[in-house]
Amino acid sequence: MAPMTHDPLRDALLTARVPRYTSYPPADRFAPDVGSAEKDAWIRAVPAGSQVSLYVHVPFCRRLCWFCACRTQGTRSDAPLDRFLDHLAIEIEATRARLPADVVISALHLGGGTPTLLSPERIDRLGAMLRGAFPIDDATEVSVEIDPCEFDESRRDALMRMGLSRASIGVQDFDPLVQAAIGRDQSAEQTAGAVEGLRAAGVGSVNFDLLYGLPHQTEARLARTIDTVLSLGPDRLALYGYAHVPWVARRQKLIPEAALPSPEERLALADLARARLIGAGYVAVGIDHFARPDDSLARAAREGGLRRNFQGYTTDTTPVLLGMGPSAISRFPQGYVQNAPASDAWQKAVTEGQIPATRGIAMTPETTAISTVIERLMCYGEVDLAAVDPSRTDAFLATAQAALEQYPSAGMLEGHVLRLSSFAAARLVAQVFDRGGDGSARRYSQAC
Repeated sequence: MAPMTHDPLRDALLTARVPRYTSYPPADRFAPDVGSAEKDAWIRAVPAGSQVSLYVHVPFCRRLCWFCACRTQGTRSDAPLDRFLDHLAIEIEATRARLPADVVISALHLGGGTPTLLSPERIDRLGAMLRGAFPIDDATEVSVEIDPCEFDESRRDALMRMGLSRASIGVQDFDPLVQAAIGRDQSAEQTAGAVEGLRAAGVGSVNFDLLYGLPHQTEARLARTIDTVLSLGPDRLALYGYAHVPWVARRQKLIPEAALPSPEERLALADLARARLIGAGYVAVGIDHFARPDDSLARAAREGGLRRNFQGYTTDTTPVLLGMGPSAISRFPQGYVQNAPASDAWQKAVTEGQIPATRGIAMTPETTAISTVIERLMCYGEVDLAAVDPSRTDAFLATAQAALEQYPSAGMLEGHVLRLSSFAAARLVAQVFDRGGDGSARRYSQAC
């Protein structure tokens, strides 16, 4: 019998913890020396006529799902929602006042938390606030994260009045045992009802979020979930690996660790899901997204217009993303900046007339170039290192050689072009280019 071949790449997929690289540098490296003053200056520096995107973070949930590591807070009453909208109105006006009059809004995304926790009247109020301040029109893509358990016809109609064109629905897993272990009770029937209502209203794009690596998840259970998902016909799917980081997200301490799949089982779950989605006719986009071949995301991947940001993969190519609400992150060519995560601190800053940003990071020519390399690897699995920044070609080639020496099966160098063998290697190779990562930080998710 021939000896088994040792593969450092597979070993690292099973053991390493690396950033998801929805930004570079990752958000955990933001620091308080970049904050309100920088955000103020960077908003004012947006050139006239620019396209910008908007992100509004709605931080509230009726239920706090145990698997979630997002910045959210539970509320049983509606009073915090009205306080949130009162202060958001101030932040919206302050942001608009600093922008050129002729900016174009290419995209608006409502995330959370649970944006559909808002009543129809509050959704209408939010829509009026945004449309009153920004030129949001039929050309603006309006996307909203929707919880089918906090969604009905009246909320749908309010979102349509706001201009909803793409809905993102969290599914995670439909198996009852898995749902009980992650604190999320959401039936396939509820989800199907939400999809049917959205389609009937004319929403042209519906995408689902799925998780693998959850407690009690087996290949058979995940296969059944995927079959149910496929029967609902989403246009896009995101397939994320569950990041178990209870030292970061305390609610994850409620997750039974003994029920989590082993690294080998986790990798098998990912492989199974990818194979079934591709077998059903979806196109793999980047490391963890799938889309119908005629979807704009798949077209962007084919035509070179794919980007990666805090919402995952996107067709939005605008250089400026303005985040509003507690913990929202803004992106500028000059750097990243994050609002105060806690609602009280965010509200206090807004009330005092401040731009409510508390930490961030300024880009340098080096980090800008590294960011481009990492984004190309994450989006396309290859990058022309000489085209990124000619002055850094030799250094990038040396880094690429080091990555291939560390992970020989990860890909190859063809002249100045680094080409990965598969997207499974993307985060690990990106980490070699990353000047601040060591591949072992417990704050990050597993590489597979």
